Amino acid sequence: MIREAMLYDRLEDGKVQCKLCAHRCRILTGKQGFCRVRENREGILYTLNYNVVSSEALDPIEKKPLFHFYPGSLVYSLGTIGCNFRCKHCQNWTISQIGMDEANAIEMSAQMAVQRAVASGARAIAWTYNEPTIWFEYTYECARLAKEAGLATVYVTNGYITREGLEMIAPYLDAFRVDIKAFTDGFYREIASAKLAPVLESAKLAREIGMHVEVVNLVIPTLNDSMEEIKEMTVWIRENLGEDTPVHFTRFHPYYKLQDIPATPLETLENAYNIAKDAGLRYVYLGNVPGTGHEDTFCPECGELIIKRGAFSIEVNRLTDEQRCPRCGEHISVISGQ
Repeated sequence: MIREAMLYDRLEDGKVQCKLCAHRCRILTGKQGFCRVRENREGILYTLNYNVVSSEALDPIEKKPLFHFYPGSLVYSLGTIGCNFRCKHCQNWTISQIGMDEANAIEMSAQMAVQRAVASGARAIAWTYNEPTIWFEYTYECARLAKEAGLATVYVTNGYITREGLEMIAPYLDAFRVDIKAFTDGFYREIASAKLAPVLESAKLAREIGMHVEVVNLVIPTLNDSMEEIKEMTVWIRENLGEDTPVHFTRFHPYYKLQDIPATPLETLENAYNIAKDAGLRYVYLGNVPGTGHEDTFCPECGELIIKRGAFSIEVNRLTDEQRCPRCGEHISVISGQ
């Protein structure tokens, strides 16, 4: 369904400027923005994918990954078509890097999406698989209805949303699971066709607004695996998002346009883990490498095992009703239904 977009300005000569993501595209009439799903038609900006759903699933919340947000619960997940990044290693390129005319998708109203989420038994609804910002109008309406239905709400995002967009959806958005793909502009420019600063700004704003924030950094050999870069990023996270922010370092596997780069060595991930802990981050995890023990949550004060995970599931959860360590009483920064 095509619908007039939110968050844009009309300019001279029929141009418009989109204010939804940090590209802030100035779009001539008859043209589309960088995301290819927002189009200027005679001076009015339209979203082309308003209720277009390419992907639907009931996932463990840990798969997002979100480890400190209703652990052990299920999340109803939706994705659409398109993206405002051009990541050369995109895992979901078959939906993110295609045009609307190539889409294999269905239309689903916001009301139906929330009804299906509730009927599934999910604790939350997430917009994921590709960048949720690019179907902002739909996610905004879904999020508003979801909160009325008692569901928690999640953006799994590249963080390129503008302040205007994030502040608009903030009353209805609980969790902001953001990728900080690297800590250099060079990586963002060459690999994602974007910039680093807007990602950091949105992550910081989400934290200030009061959203639950977790960070994922996919460690890619030769591109963003410098230990100095990882140290700079983890220090920034501690100083700007807080020491309790969960950080996930995940293993890269050759994919899409980066199939000539090998998978991340476990040693590299373990070094990143140690650097993050040394930087003062209290909850650090490794992803895509099961069996290391680095997917479990430990008390940062006494080291007691709090939550043991396996294959996107919770095997043991010893968190008390007061969100405290059962051994020493330290507060554990987890949002839980207990």
